[in-house]
Amino acid sequence: MASSTVSFIIIIITTVLLPSLSSQLSDLFPSNNPPPFLGKHSHPIKQPNHHQQYRYETRYFSQPLDHFSFLDLPRFRQRYLINTEHWVGPSRSGPIFLYCGNEGDIEWFAVNTGFVWDIAPRFGAMILFPEHRYYGDSMPFGSREEAYRNATTLSYLTAEQALADFAVLITDLKKNLSAEGCPVVLFGGSYGGMLAAWMRLKYPHIAVGALASSAPILQFEDIVPPETFYNIVSNSFKRESSSCFDTIKNSWNALRSEGQKEDGLKQLSKTFHLCRELTSVQGLSDWLDSAYSYLAMVNYPYPSNFLMPLPGHPIREVCKKIDGSPAGSSILERIFNGVSVYYNYTGEVDCFQLDDDPHGMDGWNWQACTEMVMPMSSDQNTSMFPAYDWDYSAFREGCQRDFQVTPRPRWITTEFGGHDIEHVLKSFGSNIIFSNGLLDPWSGGSVLKNISETIIALITKEGAHHIDLRASSTEDPDWLVEQRATEIKLIQGWIYNYSKKMKATFEI
Repeated sequence: MASSTVSFIIIIITTVLLPSLSSQLSDLFPSNNPPPFLGKHSHPIKQPNHHQQYRYETRYFSQPLDHFSFLDLPRFRQRYLINTEHWVGPSRSGPIFLYCGNEGDIEWFAVNTGFVWDIAPRFGAMILFPEHRYYGDSMPFGSREEAYRNATTLSYLTAEQALADFAVLITDLKKNLSAEGCPVVLFGGSYGGMLAAWMRLKYPHIAVGALASSAPILQFEDIVPPETFYNIVSNSFKRESSSCFDTIKNSWNALRSEGQKEDGLKQLSKTFHLCRELTSVQGLSDWLDSAYSYLAMVNYPYPSNFLMPLPGHPIREVCKKIDGSPAGSSILERIFNGVSVYYNYTGEVDCFQLDDDPHGMDGWNWQACTEMVMPMSSDQNTSMFPAYDWDYSAFREGCQRDFQVTPRPRWITTEFGGHDIEHVLKSFGSNIIFSNGLLDPWSGGSVLKNISETIIALITKEGAHHIDLRASSTEDPDWLVEQRATEIKLIQGWIYNYSKKMKATFEI
């Protein structure tokens, strides 16, 4: 029997039920879920056709466990993927394109970042995909089990350590290849885009520029309203169909009411074709939230297989299923018909499994509980999700319970900035492209306007989650072709200016 295994990690908090509808529903929608980034969808690439499309060599580099102390700690092997097929070499100052590895298996990100592979030949560039520590094969302490054992072993999983890994790796590699004069251009999408932007700011001598796609570097503290993410998700559905929006908004109450009935959980399991009977409504609620959020992120104008096999304009297709359900269908039957577009577009799945990680622990949960604290809320008037406020106290208690760690909600802005971003970037930053599609719910936490002549915001009205980093296709709309052309021109400018300065320095 086929099953669709969907990984959506949750941290359950204790809530006090109040008489209001929004409070009654808050237990279905806890305010301290980790942000829905892409790492849970990453997986090792085993299909040979991917290796034929993107050829690379897999190597390993010995990294310090802690870059910021001088303790005699064990090292670990960081995996990285490298392609030098089109590199023109150090004699011609061939550039190095470095993708900042995300929260998952690096091969998955490599084969889903076709833009870098597409443009490398015209630049004569080397391609480098270093893996983020604690993900994929880059596990400290020898194994995932040991690396994830407790707060002590996980304490080296931070964005700062990851950036230092990238910096040490590229510095060593350039030295070994006598390529110290070769410019490095950073790329990244989502969390990887945040890392690319931060690396350009923290290590300006390492890289000449960064393309930070769908990088929500402002999704911290109170820099953007906490309801921004779910408002954008909701608007993506509402713009397709107001009745679809209303059905989803009303479904949470129907879900909760059904779950309270004597055989309600059994009936819900049957309605949603689950492989195992529910023990609570919570898991199903998060399964649905996950589908809506990821649909908004990958609401591409053409068919894709990024997270799931999906049609073009998938939210449109979901709403068609919800609105076009047979007469007499219950609200929850309509919801099932809709989310089946996301979870079972191929029609090959017989039953659905809500979660393949019974322990609810992964690296991203740790990061969300320590420094990647991104406040989220849902507005009763503008969101199709149950209303709730950001509750840092409950969030902190959950992290203390699950990881024995207290979050540092202000650390990211202390380490990398975020407040008064326009003034700071204008004064201290250069050569960063912040690209965003306004359909992407993460766009609300990114930089959406030009800061200076070299800190550029490229905004597309119909774009979704780092669509510009996807491989080019004959189905690409004109606006996407134009966006990529602009990015290429800007990158050419960075490399040209770098070469010009290097030549002037050499002549002196």
